[in-house]
Amino acid sequence: MPDEHAATGAATGGAITRDEVAHLARLSRLALREDELDHLATQLGDIISAVARVQEVTAADIPPTSHALPLTNVYRADELRPGLTPEQALSGAPASEQQRFKVPRILDEEV
Repeated sequence: MPDEHAATGAATGGAITRDEVAHLARLSRLALREDELDHLATQLGDIISAVARVQEVTAADIPPTSHALPLTNVYRADELRPGLTPEQALSGAPASEQQRFKVPRILDEEV
């Protein structure tokens, strides 16, 4: 038995029928009003036509790119460097305890 929805908008030049929208809505379990079916058929047809126009572009002579401009890695080399001592790190803290920052309690219970 042939599928009545096999020829969709892509195969029919961008046009998508109201019945196809209703079928897609049923498959998606969407409840659409009658006016929404007509509106969505027009919008989906426009989208399919736009995608078809993009697909017509021959890009064989255009090299693939991920960015319009060349990018250079701006990160420094990952090298081991000495860090702050606990005393240096805590020197500007308002309060510390056992080489840790001391902050006001925000929970009422012990964790």
